Amino acid sequence: MAATSRTAPDSAGSPTSSDPDASTGPVDPVVSVVEGLQPQLSLRERKKIKTRTAIRRATYRLVAEQGYEATTVEQIAEAAEVSPSTVFRYFPTKEDIVLTDEFDPILLREMRARPPAEPPLESLRHVVTEAARLSLADDREETLLRTRLIAEVPALRARMMESMATTSRLLCEVLAERAGRNAVDLEVRVFAMAVLGALHEASVYWAERGHQDDLLDLIARTMTTLHRGLPPGPAA
Repeated sequence: MAATSRTAPDSAGSPTSSDPDASTGPVDPVVSVVEGLQPQLSLRERKKIKTRTAIRRATYRLVAEQGYEATTVEQIAEAAEVSPSTVFRYFPTKEDIVLTDEFDPILLREMRARPPAEPPLESLRHVVTEAARLSLADDREETLLRTRLIAEVPALRARMMESMATTSRLLCEVLAERAGRNAVDLEVRVFAMAVLGALHEASVYWAERGHQDDLLDLIARTMTTLHRGLPPGPAA
């Protein structure tokens, strides 16, 4: 999930009849995850998700076979059975194919659905934990590869930092609504970026350690650290 509003905008346009979303078939696991968080998806939204998912899946297959740098958009388009222009309609850059997911706008809606009196950090803990649980349950291998690529590929990490700023602005709006503050207040901005940055570091930590840790436990530890501050080490 993590740290950015990476969903392609609606202005991307309607996919052509040759795109994967024009066909019928079993529900994709990514669509299932999204519906698990927020079931009120229109048919158009579901189709767009299926097309983006097909492009991402093709990208991950190619990257696993030949590496990120060697994989071109043209190869991705051919593997996904869409045109290069369709790829660029949904993803402005190759980095965005890896970074974009369907969760951020839904997570923002879920934040708005949490009890108004609930502390913001507790609301975020609940929403992020549920998103991670569903992602691991429905598409673990893609989640593992995605987090590994973000940890290892410099271009992806740089783009991730840019994307986090976008998500931070969106999260600030929700936090400001709940706190009765202005979204541009320093405290709101600091809180939003602190949470997003912390979750990003938890994801990188998870990938750097070969995904041996329990991601849900890492999220819990991350949120606890944000709440309580840095505890002293055993030798202190």
